[in-house]
Amino acid sequence: MRASRQDRLTAQSERTEVQVMAVGRIKSAILGTGLAMALAGLSACTTMVDNYGYVPTDMQLSEIQVGGDTRDSVAEKVGAPPLEDFRRDNVWYYVSSKTETYAWKAPKTVERQVVAIRFADGGSVTNIERFGLQDGEVVTLSRRVTESAVPDMGFVRGLLNNTSLRPALPAEDTL
Repeated sequence: MRASRQDRLTAQSERTEVQVMAVGRIKSAILGTGLAMALAGLSACTTMVDNYGYVPTDMQLSEIQVGGDTRDSVAEKVGAPPLEDFRRDNVWYYVSSKTETYAWKAPKTVERQVVAIRFADGGSVTNIERFGLQDGEVVTLSRRVTESAVPDMGFVRGLLNNTSLRPALPAEDTL
């Protein structure tokens, strides 16, 4: 009898050790998951920075001689503006901007530079100007708005219009 009682105590202590190990593993898994979620939440709140465009540096612009260089020589020294919209008859625009986005907030422009190289009618450089974000205002260069194909109607009418319960509307040619 004593051996069987000893066997029972040994089996019970083994079961307790297994249970303690299982609880420890569950705690570790919960702690690891919580830590991973906290790190993911923190990384989602970092500021994302986007840089757009190209503006020649001051060193590149110093190579351009006002009155001496032409469109072709400017294109060789600093490159032509990347978009056709920025190449007008008498002026070339180089535009660069830096935006920051934090979490769910709308992007905010924190830096903008515009370099304008003006040309005379003959093609020679007449002026070089640099503008920053503080010098100007927001100008829409291109506005692309798609008109809605959906007629302006109320919510209930729109809902009924898309179901079989749609009320019979007179045709436009009968009006």
